[in-house]
Amino acid sequence: MGKKVILINEGKLSEIKLHSIWLRERLNGSEFVDQNNLQRLYEPSLLDNNLLINMHSVDKNKLNVEFSDGAKGSFNIDDLFNEINNIDVIPEKKIWDVNSHNIKIFDNNKIFKNNDELIKMLKVFYQYGYVIIKNTKAEENEVINFAEKLGPVRSTNFGKLFNVISKPNPNDLAYTALELTSHSDNPYRKPVPGIQLLHCIANESTGGDSSLVDGFSVSNFLKLNQPEFYKILTNTTVTFKFTDIDTILVDQAKLIELDHNNNFKQIRFSGRLDYVPLLDENSLNLFYEARKYMFKLCNSDDFKIKYRLSKGMIVMFDNLRLLHGRTKFDPNTGFRHLQGCYIDHDVTEGKLRRSLQPN
Repeated sequence: MGKKVILINEGKLSEIKLHSIWLRERLNGSEFVDQNNLQRLYEPSLLDNNLLINMHSVDKNKLNVEFSDGAKGSFNIDDLFNEINNIDVIPEKKIWDVNSHNIKIFDNNKIFKNNDELIKMLKVFYQYGYVIIKNTKAEENEVINFAEKLGPVRSTNFGKLFNVISKPNPNDLAYTALELTSHSDNPYRKPVPGIQLLHCIANESTGGDSSLVDGFSVSNFLKLNQPEFYKILTNTTVTFKFTDIDTILVDQAKLIELDHNNNFKQIRFSGRLDYVPLLDENSLNLFYEARKYMFKLCNSDDFKIKYRLSKGMIVMFDNLRLLHGRTKFDPNTGFRHLQGCYIDHDVTEGKLRRSLQPN
């Protein structure tokens, strides 16, 4: 009689119990999954709940298993270990040290000709939340051409492509010459666009310098230094709202959202668009004090890196992690024209995983 659960005591899987069905549904031979897409050729919910493990052995880095329903196969122990421990090829976030931080710049002439350079760019993007690409064509639609080399572009009510220029009667303050303090884009969407790309076609006016702030670093600072502020900012749901003549978009979320392990997941910060619920007086007083403090952090030189987009540059940043802004500019001193688009994290994560996966 076999065992439903086996205890593995080999290398990385020291003292790990593996359930029979958990293992059985990870068999990846051609009789179990389609070899083109690795989708199962059977319904795992129909497996026998009393499925047993008849035999198992370990040979170097392979776990060989035979099940009571006749299925058998081998598992890579490293792969099992990585899955059990949620180890991913996507790099972990790194806290910014603005004083020693070097702007992350890559050459458009290299990243799509050299897979190692593409991998490096995507890894840096996930570590720091942004990259800047130089040597792109300073032409309209170039940002779409660049983005689509990574994957599909996400359209919004602003279109597949949007033009950041000063114009009359805009439906967003981005399309003015005003200063924009550090903010998230589109916090009112379901879901918020994950990644933004901005391409500089011209930046000849006085002013119009750009900035980025790491919301992950700000959140970590609040957690360590202002726990009361951190608590109310991560527990209070506010409403974000966008209105123009064509649409009204609304979503509700925290300014700092945590994941199921209470780790930083997302920042939504835009004082032009948020509406705080009518809490009791003490809670509102604390929230407004915390938001003001957070605003100061997000617009201070302690957390902000400043740069100027030159003609032919693209900045690609994680809109769920980073805040961005710009200084006021004077359209009378020269033309300033950026074009932008959005892609989802599926695009960059999928590209990085595929680039690291052997063919």
